[in-house]
Amino acid sequence: MSTSESDRKTPPAYADLAGKVAVVTGGSRGIGAATARALGAHGVVVAVVGRDQAAIAATVESVTSQGGAAIGFSADCTDEEAVGTLRRDVDEQLGPVDIVCTFAGGNGMPVATDAETGAHWREVIDSDLTSTFLTVSAFLPSMVARGSGVIVTMSSAAARQAARSSAAYAAAKAGVVALTRHLAGEFAKDGVRVNCLAPSAIENDRMRSWMSAAERAALGATFPLGRIGQPEDVAAAALFLASSASSWITGVTLDVAGGKVMV
Repeated sequence: MSTSESDRKTPPAYADLAGKVAVVTGGSRGIGAATARALGAHGVVVAVVGRDQAAIAATVESVTSQGGAAIGFSADCTDEEAVGTLRRDVDEQLGPVDIVCTFAGGNGMPVATDAETGAHWREVIDSDLTSTFLTVSAFLPSMVARGSGVIVTMSSAAARQAARSSAAYAAAKAGVVALTRHLAGEFAKDGVRVNCLAPSAIENDRMRSWMSAAERAALGATFPLGRIGQPEDVAAAALFLASSASSWITGVTLDVAGGKVMV
C-alpha cells in the first residue's frame, strides 16, 4: 500500500473530539457516511441523518462495528418542520450538539441552462442551499447559548469554477459559500466557527453507476494529483475543521480538489 493510500484510510487523531456530539446530514452515503465513520472513530457520538432507512442503518452499523457510537435519524432537510423535529429528537437522545456537518444535497446532474425549468431550479436550490440554511438555523441557537460549536457546510468545485453541472447547482453551492462566510462573521463573537468544504470529483456509488473504471481512471489523470477523490479525503478535511486543530480558522472554503481548483 502506498503512503498516500495509507494516509487516506487512517485519519489523523484529534483527541479533543472524543465525547462530542455531531449531526451529519446526508450521512447515509458517500462523503456523509465516511465523515460519520471518521467522527465515530474519534469518539464522537454521531447522529446519522438521511432519508433512506436502509442506508442510514448501514452507516450506523459501520460506525458501531468499529467501536463508535451512532444513532440514525430520518429527515428531509428541505422541510423546516422535519428539521425542527430532528433537532428536538437529537437533543433528547444525544444531548446538545457540538458539531453540525450539513452535507445533504448533491443534486448536480448536468442540465443545459437553456433547457432548465423553474421547477428543477427550485428543487436544486432547496436540496443544496435551503437544506443547509434550515439545518444551521435549527442547531445554531443552542451553540450560541453555550458559547461554542462548529459548523461544516458542503459546497462544490462547481461553485469555484465553471463546470459541467447545472447552473442551478453552481448557484446553490456558491450560495453555501456565501452563507458560510456570513455565518462565520456574524457568530464568531459567540464562539461558533463555520467553515466550508468544496470537493471536486469524488468516487461514489453514483459515479460508479455513470462511469466505467477506465473512465474514472481517465478522469483522475486530468487532476494534478493524478486521481479522483475518495469520500475519506473529504472526511479527513471535515475532521480537521471540526477539531481544535482549526480553532483559529473560520469563514474559509477548503477546496478538496486534487489540485484542480487553486483559489
